[in-house]
Amino acid sequence: MTTDSPVLTQVQAGVAWITLNRGPQRNALDIPTLKHLHSLLDAFNVDPAVRVVVLTASGRSFCAGADLAEWADAEARGALETYGWTETAHALMTRLHTLDKPTIAAINGTAVGAGMDLTLCCDLRVAAQSARFKAGYTGMAYSPDAGASWHLPRLIGTENAKRLLFLDEMWNADRALAAGLVGEVVADDQLHAHTAELAARLANGPTFAFAQTKTLIREGAARNLPDQLQAELAAGLLCGRSADGAEALRASLEKRVPTFSGK
Repeated sequence: MTTDSPVLTQVQAGVAWITLNRGPQRNALDIPTLKHLHSLLDAFNVDPAVRVVVLTASGRSFCAGADLAEWADAEARGALETYGWTETAHALMTRLHTLDKPTIAAINGTAVGAGMDLTLCCDLRVAAQSARFKAGYTGMAYSPDAGASWHLPRLIGTENAKRLLFLDEMWNADRALAAGLVGEVVADDQLHAHTAELAARLANGPTFAFAQTKTLIREGAARNLPDQLQAELAAGLLCGRSADGAEALRASLEKRVPTFSGK
């Protein structure tokens, strides 16, 4: 893929890197970009060569959210409610949130609105020290529309979610870490290397078990404990029957480090 493409991809050692690359638009999300990201995730989810997906961006911004130029054009045509950005964004957020494979957001620069919501859909979030977070919705007299109202209370609690959404504050990386919005903060020049190391650890792990764990956590929010225990039992049986499960047992008996295949 050429370096002037709006989205760059690279697959190396089991890790798929997706890099937003619309620098002049601060990596804002227009409909073609949303659809392209969705297609990439669909492809990576079934590609055995991919065991982890990393989402990051080029330039000084991670993602400015919805492309307001596209939004303004739709409004000028009288099509703001029907041109399809929200539905397309929701499909992408759902695809990212439900991906079988572990996902990491490596957040450089500012993540606003749907750009922040992209990071919330990932399993792990690593922020550069220069990262900034802003909901951006109420500042535009708008309510959340890409999953923030669902993710934020679960990640940072209801009051912090309302503070971020109502007051439309810009949170720096340290405040985001303290609130639980991200899991780690690293120096700007260490973001790629640190994320690559974390991704490699996941790629070398039992990714079949990771997929079962992701499903349990995601679906468990809607279950009572007895039902969740039944789901854990079913998932555990699948893991025990997997190639990785057999390899883990052999490695334990042979007192060596297991080599997982993700199957």
